[in-house]
Parts: sequence; C-alpha cells; structure tokens
Amino acid sequence: MSLFHTIPIKAINQQTDKAIKITFDIPDNLKSEFQYKPGQYLTLSANIDNEDIRRSYSICSAPNEDLSIVVKAIPDGVFSNYAIKNLNVGDNIQVMPPEGHFTLSSDASANYCAFVAGSGITPVMSILKSVLQTQNDSKFLLVYGNKSPQETIFFNEILDLKKDYPEQFFVENIYSQTREDDAHFGRIEKPTINYALKNKYSGIDFSEYFLCDSEPMIEHVQEVLKENGIKDQQIKYELFYSEKEAETIAHSEGKTKLKIIVDDEEYELVMNQDDVILDAILEQDIDVPYSCQGGICSSCLAKIKTGKAQMRKNQILTDDEVAQGLVLTCQAQPQTPEVVVDYDDI
Repeated sequence: MSLFHTIPIKAINQQTDKAIKITFDIPDNLKSEFQYKPGQYLTLSANIDNEDIRRSYSICSAPNEDLSIVVKAIPDGVFSNYAIKNLNVGDNIQVMPPEGHFTLSSDASANYCAFVAGSGITPVMSILKSVLQTQNDSKFLLVYGNKSPQETIFFNEILDLKKDYPEQFFVENIYSQTREDDAHFGRIEKPTINYALKNKYSGIDFSEYFLCDSEPMIEHVQEVLKENGIKDQQIKYELFYSEKEAETIAHSEGKTKLKIIVDDEEYELVMNQDDVILDAILEQDIDVPYSCQGGICSSCLAKIKTGKAQMRKNQILTDDEVAQGLVLTCQAQPQTPEVVVDYDDI
C-alpha cells in the first residue's frame, strides 16, 4: 500500500522573496485521514531528476482552514527550489498524512510562549491560531527572530492577529539586519529572553514553551529557560536542521536477520550490522515511511519488538520512548542477530 496520496494544489501565495505558501485541496474521501493537530507536519514526495526526493514541511494552517504549508528556498535545497520554481495551482503532488508530536499538550486553556526564528514560525503559526480561536482565556507570546520585516514569513498575518486579539496575543520581533521601531535588534539571546520573561511579561504564568529553528538557537533558549526555573516537560522543540554529528557505534562485521512489519504486511531481509535499518529496507524497495533521513523528523519512527538497535543520533525521542523500544530507523543500527521492527505499533 502506498503511504502517499495524490493531492491537488489549491493555491500558491508568495510570502517573501524566498518563501511560498502552498494550500492543498484535500478530496472529501481523504479529509478524515488528513485531519491534524496544530504543529504537525506533512511529508511531500516528488521525482526530481529521476530520483525520489522526500521532504517534511510543517503545517501552518489552523484546523478550520484549508491545509497549508510554507516552503522556503534554501541554498542547494533540491526539493524547496524545485517546489518554488515548478509547482503551480492545479498540479498534483504526493503527500503523506500528517505526523509529528510538536503539539499542544491539551485543549484546556493555558498560557503559551514561543521562541522561533525564520521558517520556524510555520508550526507555531498553526498552534497559535488554534489557541486564539479556541481558548478564549489563553494568552500567547511570540518571540520571533528574522533578518528584516521583508524576510519575515507571515508578517502581515501576524499584524492582523495582534489587532484581532489585542488582549491575548503579544509579539516581540527581533531583526538582525535592520533597526525597526517597536522591535529588538540582534538575535534571540539571553537578554531578550529574560526581558520577556522577567520584565515585560512577568505577570503571565506560561505553562508551555515552543521552540523552533536550528539546533544552536534551541539549545541556547532551553538553557536560559531552565535558568529561569522552567521544567523540561514544559518545553517542546522542533528541529529544522541539525549540526550534531552522529555517534560512532562500535564496528561490527555481523549480520542481522531483519523482519519488517508495515501496513499489516511482513518482510524479511539480512543486513550488515554496520548499516542503518532504514537504508537496508530501502535497498529492497520496501515501502516504509521516511522523510529527512537525518534524524530530525519522526517519519521513520518504529518499534523494536525483538532484539536491540542503537541509534547513531537521537534529538527527538525521550528516554521513556526509547525505553519502550521506539527508534528512528534512519539512525538505528541492529545490535543482535535478529531484529523485528514494527512501523504499525507506534
């Protein structure tokens, strides 16, 4: 069974010189499958230069809006540059149903704070719009870093939300290349974080914090939040890219008999223990879910039912999830002669 569905593009809107918003026209028979929680993402697939290229993009729409994502062109970005230059309204594209755990902990009213930079706004935009529309007593603070207003994704929409929800929604813009009225100059750093939490918005008790951008920014904000007494379970983050090197796992010349369970079907193969599970599966043309192959999304998440596997890199799964046997198969090397990996039991 294919993991992807053919979805037509309903609209394409320019957000900045380098970013477009793509809105999908979900057919009636797929609407239940494409229901999502604010903060989740979609995996898209396209054949580019005779190669199947997959990329994940965060959903930026609220659940009562047409399903949308933002694609921002990055240097040497194969999929992003293809999408911006080649996709048009009416085109069909392969899309996997929503995934991801960067979501609200509950639907109960609470106060939220988000630290994001650049395209990291996309999942937070979905979350904050949902909060403002459904939680009348909640407050939401957005600390948003960009180079300039012209390069700020959702600049006008955020202004409109501030006007529509003046008692609930607060924004601290930070620009690194231009000085603007009512905005900070620089980057998201300790003084600005402390100004927001200890000074300007000290009267708001935030229960949940959302961080989204690169690994260095997220690690820095996490450190400052913890200095302010914020607990780990209050902080959620979404990595858009990682510079962390994979750990070296002890060399093994052994073989593993691998059983794969996906979509209620079973496959078996023999793989080298020096290889990662996902690579071995894809070499056999077995259709399993995956996207980034870099350990920063959770598309390839599966459970080890029998045997053991060790991940080269893990910046997503909690200790409890790892203890339950969950692995990112794009990072997992088998450690035992037999391993059963189940993509259905997650």
